[in-house]
Amino acid sequence: MKKWLGRIGFALLVVVLVAFVALASWEPIWAKRDGVAVAQEAYEAEIVRDEFGVPHIYGMRDRDVAYGVAVAHAEDDFSTLQDVIAMSRGRYGAIAGEEGAQIDYVYHLLDARGTAERHYPELPADTRALFEAYATGLNDYADKHADEIKLANLFPVDGTDVAAGFALRQPFFFALNNTIGPLVAGEELLPEFGPRIPLDKEAQQPAADGVEVIREEKVAEARALPLPWGEDGALSGSNAFAIAPQKSDDNVTRLVSNSHQPWRGGVAWYELVVESGEGWHYAGANFPGSPFPFLGHNEDLGWTNTVNRPDMTDVYKLVLDESGKKYRMGDRWFDLEEETVTLPVRFGPVVLPVRRTVYRSVHGPVIKNDKGAFAIRYGGIDNLGQLDAYYRLNKAETLEQWQDILARMDIPSTNFLYADKAGNIAYVYNAAIPDRAKGYDWRGVLPGDDPRALWSGPVPYEKLPKYINPASGWLYNSNNTPFTAAGEASDLSPDSVAPELGVELKQTNRSRRAWKLLSEAGPISLERLKRVKYDTGYERAGYVADLWDAVEALDLDPDSDLGRARALLLDWDFTADNIGRGDALALLMIKDFMSAEYQNKPLPDVREQLEWAVDHLQTHFGGIDPPMGDLLRLRQGDVDLPLDGGSDTLRASTTWDVDDDGRLSVRHGDSFIQFVEWAPGKRVSSQSIQPYGAATTRPRSPHYADQAVLFVQHRLKPVHFWRQDVLANAKRRYTVAHQPTR
Repeated sequence: MKKWLGRIGFALLVVVLVAFVALASWEPIWAKRDGVAVAQEAYEAEIVRDEFGVPHIYGMRDRDVAYGVAVAHAEDDFSTLQDVIAMSRGRYGAIAGEEGAQIDYVYHLLDARGTAERHYPELPADTRALFEAYATGLNDYADKHADEIKLANLFPVDGTDVAAGFALRQPFFFALNNTIGPLVAGEELLPEFGPRIPLDKEAQQPAADGVEVIREEKVAEARALPLPWGEDGALSGSNAFAIAPQKSDDNVTRLVSNSHQPWRGGVAWYELVVESGEGWHYAGANFPGSPFPFLGHNEDLGWTNTVNRPDMTDVYKLVLDESGKKYRMGDRWFDLEEETVTLPVRFGPVVLPVRRTVYRSVHGPVIKNDKGAFAIRYGGIDNLGQLDAYYRLNKAETLEQWQDILARMDIPSTNFLYADKAGNIAYVYNAAIPDRAKGYDWRGVLPGDDPRALWSGPVPYEKLPKYINPASGWLYNSNNTPFTAAGEASDLSPDSVAPELGVELKQTNRSRRAWKLLSEAGPISLERLKRVKYDTGYERAGYVADLWDAVEALDLDPDSDLGRARALLLDWDFTADNIGRGDALALLMIKDFMSAEYQNKPLPDVREQLEWAVDHLQTHFGGIDPPMGDLLRLRQGDVDLPLDGGSDTLRASTTWDVDDDGRLSVRHGDSFIQFVEWAPGKRVSSQSIQPYGAATTRPRSPHYADQAVLFVQHRLKPVHFWRQDVLANAKRRYTVAHQPTR
């Protein structure tokens, strides 16, 4: 009997071991692809790294430069590049577990791969050549550094793989997750940003009383899916400024790029300068997975971006038949597309295969929940034109050329602020806003069986809000309504734009501060512009006023801890400059209120927030008034520095992790900052800074955090745009090349 029990036990052990080995190894085998169409041509690029490790990449052809971009970026951050490629293959769950699998689900739901496969072959040949060269650079680095690879059979990749990453990530810049998440959870949708169109209920036509601003105080919190780059994504803000020569004190045209991105991950900025023998010469920054910069400047012009909040997404409730496999459109029934996909989900050393079904209708992706089947349609759906548009923008030479590219409406969203050597400045509220029919409440759930409610493309470029050389001589955006951008006498009226476009009317604190400071009389010198950009002030308006009014209304014992904290807040100078006694307490109070207001969620309970803030400061700092710099930190490896600014100040320290010692380690806020100048009779020049350095995931690199001290001191470093300056400051110079195997 004991022998049989022993044999059974041994057999069970063998079964467990076999199952473990299978779960630990099936995913790479399942994901392996044969016959990936890698580029069959040679590439050669020169990489010159300056004193801060920033790569300057040269090549005879644009595609040679793109090859070098991939190699240089992989040298500095191959880890993040692998994450981005895994997302573009629907395999991120095998690296990041459950959260990664949720992103893989969205990848399949949005048909990112299908969009790339359908439209990548339609792109111009020179654009595709750029992406093929970039993919080859990633493959070559992976071949030479097999010890760094996180996931077997992730490489080789091709241009279509890189393009699929674009198709996945772009819709989340206008908060598509705020629609997908609630639908998946069967919860109430968040109200859209901006105005709604009041309807005459009988005629189902827009009412005559114009635009009504959404002021809903209670909204069910949505269980939003993680963004493809983690919590907060790109939604916490950016600033941008353009100053015309007649407004500056020295006749210089200036552009300031001040994007607020995560400091690590898939949309952390990577600085680079590119130059080719085919006329491509650009200094700026890109995201992992891109062969070209997304913002910065060339010799003639430059631009930067801020996230805008147009109404880009519509939800339709489908009418299904009894089987649930067909949906009605007009008087016809159509098959509901259905696909079962496998999501790899890592749990410790094993990866589990999780099967999910995704649906699609003619509208777009479909999500089924207890309340029915809901289709999603969004601006830029099934469009891959942005891959070509950004490339063309890099090489534009005039304002007219630049606008012609934007007018294609291939870049689905984000504001563009522009300046050039001719002294032009411009602001375009860029958004591929759906060209919707009148007579529907586009803020609500639409009838999925009405063909008239199915739009086919964006509104014309001419209908978008835009400013070209305003009389004020300055422009800004801080994720606010485009109707405050250039000063009282130059700002557009909300009536200038059709209400059905859904252009937002909201302000941010950063907007209120920028508009106020830029509107002050006198020229805007470089020093004044820097003071605006690094301003740490709050206006007692909007949610900040709501918060302080609520603090003032609290009935507290003045001798209690909460009472003393209340008094400290009421005496605060509304400046997060790391000087006042109340700065740390105010920092902890404001962040969640800013986040709730921005995402149209209910404001936190003021007393509960105050209790938490007081407890946190007393627990970790022994009192309620420590220096804010002791609380708010820039941390990278051994670097640990004090920061100023806060959530929604122009000097932005937006979101953070709470470390074990109670310090707030900032992970999102001011990121890539660039000041660009065109002076009379001189070539373009620029300065820049990053929070850490060029090699953010390479602790052994001297450029892991070598910009951090400059960053916290509000200082900039030179951008070596011109080759003679690059060579004069070169610390390393080498060639990378690829020879195809025939």
